[in-house]
Amino acid sequence: MTIPAAVGRLSLRPLDPLRDAALLHRWVTHPKAAYWMMQDATPVDVERAYRDIAADEHHHALLGLHDGEPAFLTEHYDPAHRELVGLYEPLPGDIGMHFLVAPTDRPVHGFTRAVITAVMAHLFADPAVRRVVVEPDVSNKAVHALNEAVGFVPEREIRKPEKTALLSFCTREQFTAATGVTA
Repeated sequence: MTIPAAVGRLSLRPLDPLRDAALLHRWVTHPKAAYWMMQDATPVDVERAYRDIAADEHHHALLGLHDGEPAFLTEHYDPAHRELVGLYEPLPGDIGMHFLVAPTDRPVHGFTRAVITAVMAHLFADPAVRRVVVEPDVSNKAVHALNEAVGFVPEREIRKPEKTALLSFCTREQFTAATGVTA
């Protein structure tokens, strides 16, 4: 899937845990990725984590490309089976999402917003997806603003083993109203 964006072409491909582990290790251990909670991970830890995701029918990882070059990571999961089990009542059509933009020395204005918009458009391209669920750390104000910009509405704080999170939801209609993108 290729998504035209004001910042260039964004596309997604399945993540290859073996081929992409070294790249991902640089991204997830970078200080800007503190909320990814893999700061102390070794390359082997990262490869193992993404091999586990690749083998999981309820969790998927995609590598995002910007004009053909790796630039972001996204994961989606079934919240009835991963991440949020027992923390809220999932509805049919719910899908959970995470995304991480790679650290760069040459930031592009509007890039992160373009990435989250592209990720959301990709998720809503599946007609079975009715609502996207996120659970970022309550202290991650930057991602809360991005989430709001694409239509997420916070519901409540929840306590996960690794963090206190802000449970938020975005329907297809909310996404379209916020972005003008019809998925």
